[in-house]
Amino acid sequence: MAEFRLPKNSRVQKGGTVHKAEGATNVKKFKVYRYDPDKGANPRFDTFEIDTEKCGPMVLDALIKMKSEQDASLTFRRSCREGICGSCSMNMNGKNGLACTTAIEDLKGDITITPLPHMEVIKDLVPDFTHFYAQYASIEPWLKTKTTTPSGKERLQSPAEREKLDGLYECILCACCSTSCPSYWWNSDKFLGPAILLQAYRWLADSRDEMTGERLDELEDPFRLYRCHTIMNCANACPKGLNPARAIAEIKKLEAERQV
Repeated sequence: MAEFRLPKNSRVQKGGTVHKAEGATNVKKFKVYRYDPDKGANPRFDTFEIDTEKCGPMVLDALIKMKSEQDASLTFRRSCREGICGSCSMNMNGKNGLACTTAIEDLKGDITITPLPHMEVIKDLVPDFTHFYAQYASIEPWLKTKTTTPSGKERLQSPAEREKLDGLYECILCACCSTSCPSYWWNSDKFLGPAILLQAYRWLADSRDEMTGERLDELEDPFRLYRCHTIMNCANACPKGLNPARAIAEIKKLEAERQV
């Protein structure tokens, strides 16, 4: 089971508030991680009882119901509710996923919700993505070319060239994979992690990009790339069904081929 990183010099305190669902006919209990840095108290778990007969089917529906009806101070990220934006990524019963695409009925027993593992917590279920986004920016995730664009024309791809991007462009940067990776837990200061390396390969695989050598130079490092030990937690955690481990293997293959 994945673990989340507590704020420094803190521990989860016992107890916590219990929010009852009075008169409910079908109750589901949610144990939700709570931490408010402004109050200076240790993190805790609050219990929310939700009447599933009066709630939508997804975990995000339950969280919205908790916030709107039981505790307005509950803090979490959300946006699209369609598994596209990646905002509501969190850990539910020990597995990372998107709250908006995780069905309540698929989680057995009481549901424990915590922030993504091994990230600093800003408040409640909101992790700090500052370092993650800085790593994303470091790979320069945009098309880079040397030749000038044909006047009035786009840079074209064949159907076969475009197909190589399938399984890469769908990444929504929710960080479910990277925060499931023990290598990223241990070396997140240097190791780019599955999500960022998948994004890096997306540009290496793009036939229109003309900076392959420079991109590989930046990735050729004992920590940035080679801390991946193919544990495969990343592929198991990805809510979009992608395989970051395969993308990392392809980068390693490109690095090896240019040495021959």
